[in-house]
Amino acid sequence: MRKLVSVILGLLILIGAGALAYYLIDSNKKEKAPVKKVVKTVFVNTVKNSTVPIELPANGTLIAKNRIELFSEVQGVFQYSAKDFRPGENYTRGQVLLKLNSQEYFASVQSAKSELYNQIAAIMPDLRLDYPDAFSKWESYLNNYNLDKTTPKLPEISNNKERYFITGRGILSTYYNVKNLEERLVKYSIIAPFDGILTEALVTKGALVRQGQKLGEFIDPSVYELEVSISKEYSDLLQKGEKVILQDLEGRETYTGKVSRINASIDQATQSIRVYIQVEGDSLKEGMYLEAQLEAKKIENAISIDRKLLVNQNQLYIVRDSILDLVKIEPVYTSEEKAVVKGLEDGIKMVNKPVSGAYAGMPVKIFQEKESAKSQN
Repeated sequence: MRKLVSVILGLLILIGAGALAYYLIDSNKKEKAPVKKVVKTVFVNTVKNSTVPIELPANGTLIAKNRIELFSEVQGVFQYSAKDFRPGENYTRGQVLLKLNSQEYFASVQSAKSELYNQIAAIMPDLRLDYPDAFSKWESYLNNYNLDKTTPKLPEISNNKERYFITGRGILSTYYNVKNLEERLVKYSIIAPFDGILTEALVTKGALVRQGQKLGEFIDPSVYELEVSISKEYSDLLQKGEKVILQDLEGRETYTGKVSRINASIDQATQSIRVYIQVEGDSLKEGMYLEAQLEAKKIENAISIDRKLLVNQNQLYIVRDSILDLVKIEPVYTSEEKAVVKGLEDGIKMVNKPVSGAYAGMPVKIFQEKESAKSQN
């Protein structure tokens, strides 16, 4: 009887202990809170199509539009210059850049001019007798002949007989020989063709200058050209006379230029064309590096967006009834940072900042600036 009671009590104790353990375990279970769906906030812009200019970035160095390389066509000693012939010297139009000693050659020119005068004087008696109608004009020519001035043009010959007579006496050949010598005499002096500055000087006063020797470089510092290269695919978009915004490397100075010339040939190595931009400015210097934004074409009914917003190069996220939607668009032009696209209607809410994990059908909330301002207050 005692064993039976002991067994029954043991069973009851085990059952009670099990029930107590189950109760304690069951009471420690916590109910999981329902998972809340996170609705991301997106930034949007309202689409408003307009005319968007396409700008092509380019860069290059400035070159003076008016520049000459000074070479000597004759030989002589460097005798005179209106200024100190050194780099950085300014000359005005008409001033002597460089003059070579021409005394010996000048004497030969005067000798030839004197010979012409003597030849004409020798035929005057024959002209009076055989060609009285021509005598007066040749007499007037001799009276106005001055060895210290440029040889004047010969009188106009009236008929063939007079021409044969003048030619037979060797006057025409002597005259053209004199004009040739006078033209060469002019080459002993180099005159500034415009207001400018000497950027390179390779000779000094007193030095012997030889024929064909380079003497220096002379530029006009008021007008420059920027030579840039652009891809051939945009060659038909550029037009002569279009305005161009230029900046220096630091971005501190901005200049306005215009397309002055467009090369018709394509560089076979780079498949690009050369465009020349004319620009003026007091702070500009030859060799200065500038960056340009060429306005190649204007696209109507388009918008400009950040290139990072493009999906698969031809799609874009928009918001419809708080749901993301992926729509196709037509990219017209893309650069490193921007893209010009068409195909969106006015009034559409376009996502203007990338959304991580975005997908079509994703519920979103549009960021409201007014709500943000209220929360900050």
